[in-house]
Amino acid sequence: MCGILGIFSNKGVQVDKQKVSTLLQHRGPDTNGGYTSPNGKLYFHHYRLSILDLSELANQPMVSSCGKYVIIFNGEIYNYLELRQKLLHFNWKTSGDTELIVELYAHYGEQIIAWLNGMFAFAIYNVETEELVLARDQIGIKPIYYYWDENKFIFSSEIKAIKSILPQKPEVDLTTIPYFLHLGFIPEPHSIYKNIYKFPSASFCKISLRTYKKDKKFIETNSYWKLYKRLKEKRFSNYKKAVSQLEELIIDSIDKQLISDVPIGTFLSGGIDSSLVTAIAGKIKKDTITTFSIGYNEKEYDESYYAENVAYFLKTNHHTIKVTQQDVHELLPNIIKVYDEPFADTSAYPTMLISKFARQHVKVVLTGEGGDELFLGYGNYIWANRLNNPFVKALHQPFYQLTKFGNNRIKRGGLLLDYGKNSTNIQSHIYSQENYSFAQKELKNYLKISTGNFASVRQSAKIKRNLSHIEQQSLWDINFYLKDDLLIKVDRASMLYSLEARVPLLDYRIVEFAANLQQDFKLRNGISKYILKDVLYKFIPKEYFNRPKKGFAIPLQLWLQKEWRFLIDKYLSKQCIEQYGIFNVEKVEELKQRFFKGEDFLYNRIWVIIVLHWWLEENA
Repeated sequence: MCGILGIFSNKGVQVDKQKVSTLLQHRGPDTNGGYTSPNGKLYFHHYRLSILDLSELANQPMVSSCGKYVIIFNGEIYNYLELRQKLLHFNWKTSGDTELIVELYAHYGEQIIAWLNGMFAFAIYNVETEELVLARDQIGIKPIYYYWDENKFIFSSEIKAIKSILPQKPEVDLTTIPYFLHLGFIPEPHSIYKNIYKFPSASFCKISLRTYKKDKKFIETNSYWKLYKRLKEKRFSNYKKAVSQLEELIIDSIDKQLISDVPIGTFLSGGIDSSLVTAIAGKIKKDTITTFSIGYNEKEYDESYYAENVAYFLKTNHHTIKVTQQDVHELLPNIIKVYDEPFADTSAYPTMLISKFARQHVKVVLTGEGGDELFLGYGNYIWANRLNNPFVKALHQPFYQLTKFGNNRIKRGGLLLDYGKNSTNIQSHIYSQENYSFAQKELKNYLKISTGNFASVRQSAKIKRNLSHIEQQSLWDINFYLKDDLLIKVDRASMLYSLEARVPLLDYRIVEFAANLQQDFKLRNGISKYILKDVLYKFIPKEYFNRPKKGFAIPLQLWLQKEWRFLIDKYLSKQCIEQYGIFNVEKVEELKQRFFKGEDFLYNRIWVIIVLHWWLEENA
């Protein structure tokens, strides 16, 4: 796991190498180095977190044996030992995966990208043809951002590095703000800045520096994998075989992801996904596996007891960190500094804290991300089915009006019914309301700026089989929430402390397999993640998990009313609202009054306004 940075300009590249060497040092504190192309138009810099082959020979930028190609690479390739068989008589200089990528590319070209099983973001430069190739993994686990102003092209693992290279601050893209307020994150391909974009997952591009022209076709990405194209007309219908095959896939994925030349552990929440990953990792590893969990003083949010029970059963070397409000308070500015653009997922705070703690013991962790999206673990999926009931669709507005007279739970549920006259963006609406954010319809009253049409989060791909409403919601979550929220959260939080986080349930083979299962294999009789639980119960008894799902949240609702009230007073004040001119003062004041008078389910709407104004204060 590392950080990458690349700069191209037809006018030539001038860089302050001392400054560049520190930009992403947290992502790669072990070594860093640069490369300037012979024509002086391209510069690569790499920040290395040494995981495989700790020798200097594995440092980057790395030049191919033929001297024609130069690579910088962030991530891990888990099937690299298998892929070495494609170059049987090659004299390998290292035992790592970077050399594998560049040498495979030298022999086979772009087709090798689809062969890779892992998490990756890399750039390869052809010295002779002056062509640059960028590629990103299937699921979007590892990030690439790029800047292009038709004169200069810059790419990096984080926006902060791009900003540091630019001669002046990039301009804020106001069209992305409604996306943030609706979702709590900004979806691909957008970023908060004009001319800075998220490179699409499962894609690569080839840029010819020799024939570069100032036109919009300079950056043309090619997709080498799309989940919707992997959906089969007939779903997997043999449950017994499905359980067996899923278990085999998960075991193989975890086995591959346990390869490391440094200490490795797991994040263990005590829930289904992390417990399964930990149980299988413990079976595979010869020595005792190290596990980490987090807890809170507020009992209603604390699940550390369950994690400790699972750890005791599995006989792991377990560590629990209990988090106080003060611990999180000290990290408050990190939601602005670390994530580079407005980002509202407050589970980033405990993820940072547990990453910092784990880094004192290990350099790599396995996590359980992906289980909910692949195996229908969220309440979103129940609502997707409910809102598409013909009776509910016909009367959703009258039903919504009735909920206004109910208690908070009924009022919050009613907001899911209030999706306007059509259901074009029904998936993003369900997501936003399940996460207490602003509905698209609602934003029209709150914003002084245009709300847009939210086209970038609309599923429009033609799929060869009819998907249920639940399957459509799951696909939306994988394409947007998982990639642009959860995986970004884990990447930044872990890499802040130079910790590599691996996500074995997101092996693209498991993703494809889960997407082609019958729906009732995943959600049956109200039981979510049904098949995944059947795999888990082979390793840990069922009684360890007979409890409601809580998630990985902080008590934000409570803290905003007490210890963090000062954030509301500052960032939702009339002065602040008028300063940035995004919101209607009266509507925000009404929102505050409703929140403090008892409608506490509005807390995330409050929070996204805080984050946006705070971010603008620091960056605009």
